[in-house]
Amino acid sequence: MKADRFSIKWKLYAYLIGFVGIMLVILWIFQVVSLESFYKGIKTSSIKKAAYTIVKNIDHEELDQLLERLASQNDMEVKIVDATGQVLYEAAGAPGERIQIIPRSELYAYYHKTLEGGGEALSFINEEDIRPFMHEDRAFIGKMPPYGKKVMESLIYTQMVTVNNGVQVMLFLTTRLTPVQATVDTLRVQLIYITLILLVVAILIAFFISKKISKPIMKITHTAGELGKGNYNIVFEGSGYREIRELNDTLNYAARELSKVETLRRELVANVSHDLRTPLTMIIGYGEMIRDLPGEDTTDNVQVIIDEASRLSMLVTDLLELSKLQDGEMVLSFKRFNLTQSIKEILERYTKLIEQQGYELNFLYEEDVYIEADELKISQVLYNLINNAINYTGLDKKVTIRQLATQDQVKVEIIDTGEGIDKEQLPYVWERYYKIDKTHKRAQIGTGLGLSIVKNILEQHHALYGVLSEKGKGSNFWFELNRRSKER
Repeated sequence: MKADRFSIKWKLYAYLIGFVGIMLVILWIFQVVSLESFYKGIKTSSIKKAAYTIVKNIDHEELDQLLERLASQNDMEVKIVDATGQVLYEAAGAPGERIQIIPRSELYAYYHKTLEGGGEALSFINEEDIRPFMHEDRAFIGKMPPYGKKVMESLIYTQMVTVNNGVQVMLFLTTRLTPVQATVDTLRVQLIYITLILLVVAILIAFFISKKISKPIMKITHTAGELGKGNYNIVFEGSGYREIRELNDTLNYAARELSKVETLRRELVANVSHDLRTPLTMIIGYGEMIRDLPGEDTTDNVQVIIDEASRLSMLVTDLLELSKLQDGEMVLSFKRFNLTQSIKEILERYTKLIEQQGYELNFLYEEDVYIEADELKISQVLYNLINNAINYTGLDKKVTIRQLATQDQVKVEIIDTGEGIDKEQLPYVWERYYKIDKTHKRAQIGTGLGLSIVKNILEQHHALYGVLSEKGKGSNFWFELNRRSKER
């Protein structure tokens, strides 16, 4: 679009100049072009209001005093005329002012004209005309007014009124309209100077304001361009307005988060590559050994290949499942089941690990608890949390699973005795492949994606979850679900 070619500085400049221009046009219209029509409108309104007051009090015994007061207040003459043109009451615009003498025949004509016009009439008339000069205009120096130019106008308003005896009389109100041409000429000269001054001032102010507002925005835009190029070490600096400072804070926060995301992305690629490369190396090595060395196709060597292939399959499966969970493509199947029994069954599958490597898994609970959830996914949560605890528990190889039940909730805690996690690092343990010590450790059990999968499954269940840990005191991963009764 063409408008997008202009910077915010020039757009602000144009808007401010346009605003001043519109204000000047409105000022010219009201003060010069429409001054006379506004003046006539105000005088017409005031004379009609006076007529309304007189009509309401036409039969009052002190009508003459009311007429004098209204005539003086509105600088007008008031006459009440009968059907023959005879003046019954009249009042001048000010005390002692000479009342304008209007021929009876003319008042008679106004009476019938108003009667024929529906009982009300309004007209503007010239009181005098400039008479033609005896000599031609070229005999004079300067601009001469044309013949017949209006010098003074009178506003005449007439209205038929019925008095209490049923007789119709005419209310005749007239006021002089002061010529506004001289005022218009004065205002025109003033407005020319005012327009020139305002335009100069508006240009200077618009330039200053547009530059003042656009400068920090342009600076932020330039810095944002660096951020878009992948430079996450930049700092957004802009001042002058609260909104600019808030934008700086937001963009600086976004830059820090993007830097963390980029770091995690690189670690993810490195760690996934490591987890893929290790089993692939072992599979290739054992396969070549079986192929090249006679008698090496033993059951143990084949089992190593099968185990490493299974680990690869698990990694790919977890990556795909995590992707589906994060994209919201995984559909949960809710049903009521015994959570306590499900935990017992899961722990039974660790019998071989307990016997061969000396791990101790303790399950503490007081009663069987039922919940309504996706049993398969909750089992996956338990597997991943227990695997994580096994991978990071202390030298005593002790892991505790504790079930805490209240009337409405059930909380499951998986506690290890490992090195623990620093407080500032706790929010990040749920990220894929996030490593506390930044040294990638191949999990004894699982693929390293367990906590991220746990997070996404629990969030789909709208469950509370978290981790409590102190450096040197182990970790406590927990989640909480709504409890259900045994009966359906």
